[in-house]
Amino acid sequence: MRKTQLALLTLGATILAGVVTVTPAAARDYPWCAQGGEYDYPGECAYSTYEQCLASVSGRLLYCGRNPLFAYGQQQVPPPRPPRRTRPVAPY
Repeated sequence: MRKTQLALLTLGATILAGVVTVTPAAARDYPWCAQGGEYDYPGECAYSTYEQCLASVSGRLLYCGRNPLFAYGQQQVPPPRPPRRTRPVAPY
């Protein structure tokens, strides 16, 4: 019984350590989008080059267009900075 508990505790710790160390994938906006057909605007923006996009849309009723974030230079606005904390000053 004691060996089973120790094995379960070790397994749980291993799983927890694996979950804690996993980092999310970095979000990346690609410059080319597959547009038309079943895709809404701006489309499926998952292509680094125009050639990749063309190969993907070949044989499908789609076309390639620029990602609006790249075409118009719009970038995500960084979140506002939190207000500075000040230390209280003793009255004189």
